[in-house]
Amino acid sequence: MKTILTSIAAGSLLAVFAIAQTPRYTVTDLGTLGGNGTSSAAFDMNDAGWVAGSSSLTAGGPQHAFLWYGGGHLHDLGTLGGLACPACNSSADGPNGSGEAAIGSETSAMDPNGEDFCEFGTHRQCLGAVWKNGALRALPNLAGGNDANAFALNDQGQVVGFAENGTPDSTCATPFQVHRFEAVIWGPNGEIHGLPPLTGDTVGFAFGINDLGQVIGASGLCSNTTIPPNPSGAHAVLWENGSATDLGNLGGVSTVASSINNRGEVVGGAQSAEDGTTHAFLWTRGTGIEDLGAFPGAIATVAPCCNSINNRSEVVGFSIDGTTFSSRALVWHDKAPVDLNTLIPADSGWYLQAAESINDAGEIVGYGTINGNTHAFRATPR
Repeated sequence: MKTILTSIAAGSLLAVFAIAQTPRYTVTDLGTLGGNGTSSAAFDMNDAGWVAGSSSLTAGGPQHAFLWYGGGHLHDLGTLGGLACPACNSSADGPNGSGEAAIGSETSAMDPNGEDFCEFGTHRQCLGAVWKNGALRALPNLAGGNDANAFALNDQGQVVGFAENGTPDSTCATPFQVHRFEAVIWGPNGEIHGLPPLTGDTVGFAFGINDLGQVIGASGLCSNTTIPPNPSGAHAVLWENGSATDLGNLGGVSTVASSINNRGEVVGGAQSAEDGTTHAFLWTRGTGIEDLGAFPGAIATVAPCCNSINNRSEVVGFSIDGTTFSSRALVWHDKAPVDLNTLIPADSGWYLQAAESINDAGEIVGYGTINGNTHAFRATPR
């Protein structure tokens, strides 16, 4: 107990010092897709400040992927269900430098096995897709699989995610999941290639890719690995040229790599052996895995998918409080997590819940509450 209290005190002092050194931000409300929709969330951003995410069409209704081009309204990217499925959902990550986005979308068909691969709660078939040249296009599945999901892409047009491979597994930890899944990469022309899990593992998923084609994610057994957007995995993995490397752990049983920059630096979340909570981590080839610590009082502190570390090694994420289970947006400074809400004007009306992505200009996107609704935001350094 004394060790844990000492660690919390030390962490608090680091956070106070970091706040004094961290830039202040102004916050832009990205709004929603309009109509009766009340909520939106930003998940990713490129260096031009273009943003991808999802927004509701009606209060509590279906979510559609959107792109925002630095001003004006959100652009609805639709779903693979089209007009035949007004209740279908989709979500976007990216865009890359060409404005292409990685999409996970439902179709109008119900999943033949009752799975909920997109985790929208509808049990519809889920497919990976790409927004390219002004159109939404489905990406192919692995042989034998019904479902896939895409989570990130690079400036070369390579898309990564995960797909079912048709192998039944009754032990899967993901609710309703009956088939194994594996990390995949789709080439610029849409061709799909599997990325093998670590030796001894049976499933995996890819979560991020840089412009060098390095891919990160996780692998494990179907019994201890759950798919994004609520991921867990036994091993954080880096794939290079199709070969998987274990990035290590913080002593706990779960480790997931979530983002990689063009310097090959990787961030993610891992269970700490010290207190059993999830800590953010940084991995580099020179130093290996390094604990970025936990926000005081949090049961989980993570750097999420898909570009939560930029090429200046700046990191963003969120924490989940151990008492209220509420989340707060974070930015790391000198390897200490700082509450982003302490760095915006006190009278802004915002409470920032999660920081999802940071570009090389230091702009941050995510989601938070304003006027009682959850909206996507962009925070710009002043």
